[in-house]
Amino acid sequence: MNTLELLNNQFKYPFPALKNPNAELLQEITENQWIDGEYLWLYEQNPDLRKKYKKTKTAHIAAQWFPTASPDRFRPICRLMLWTLYNDDLYEESGPENIDHISQQSIAVLKGEISGEDSGISLGKMLASLREELIQFVPEESISRFTKMIERYFTGLKTELIYKKEKTFPTVEECIALRENSICLYPFLQLTEVETGIILPPEIHEHPVIRRLQALACHLVTYFNEIQSVAKDEATDSIYYNIVKVIQHEHQISLEEACLEDLRLHNEDLKEFISLQASLPDFGIWQDAVVNWIHYMSMVLSGWKNISTKLDRYNKTEFPSALELKERLNQNQH
Repeated sequence: MNTLELLNNQFKYPFPALKNPNAELLQEITENQWIDGEYLWLYEQNPDLRKKYKKTKTAHIAAQWFPTASPDRFRPICRLMLWTLYNDDLYEESGPENIDHISQQSIAVLKGEISGEDSGISLGKMLASLREELIQFVPEESISRFTKMIERYFTGLKTELIYKKEKTFPTVEECIALRENSICLYPFLQLTEVETGIILPPEIHEHPVIRRLQALACHLVTYFNEIQSVAKDEATDSIYYNIVKVIQHEHQISLEEACLEDLRLHNEDLKEFISLQASLPDFGIWQDAVVNWIHYMSMVLSGWKNISTKLDRYNKTEFPSALELKERLNQNQH
């Protein structure tokens, strides 16, 4: 079965796909100032792995999700994109028991309670820089909401590692719920405020329709992702939380049938997203801003399809090898 063909032809989004013109500028910063500069020490002995991170083109992914952010507002978004990659790869071979500590320290840095240096974690300084950049554009309240979403991501990551360690499968429903968190899209959705400069009040963020739209966006990116990374997950023993593999296990069906069931679930959620977007409740003076925010959210979906089908990270099993990651993690702990 050609998964790329399935993704390109069957996963369809009626949303515009725009790209931030500052992508190349920020990709240069990512490669030269960050991967080979500030964060060089992480992979100093491993130029091949650094090359792979560059090939992932994190700024180009972010450019599809935040097409109108100015360079200075786009910078923290690109830093976060690199952080999610580093963090995922550093800890996806870790034991679940380590994640609580990493999560607590990461959250404390983002809240401004401790410095990056004092956090004692590999990516502490990176998160401290991220906080400094974000605070220029959004109030503490927005950063607090963003931080809660990072916490959700860590909760999802820990749950994944438990299933992996125990080599057991969740139910399809449990898997969708945990992937909603671990896909790490929630934090990015909060940063639309950085891009547009419009800070929505808490009651809008807490509105059930807005929360549902965000959950659906996370599901949609996940359904797409699972088909894309099924070969990589089979190679790295991460099948226990890939929705496609969980469907296959639960229903005892072929991989191809499981992919089609994943597509069916995707299309159901897409239908709900479109219908909620078309019939939003009345948000009074915030109506235009909310409509705009949902519009930006929808572009994440078309943007992800647009860029990710072209990336080696998701279309080849080579990225980065589980063995390399395990070695890296052991060095970090000594």
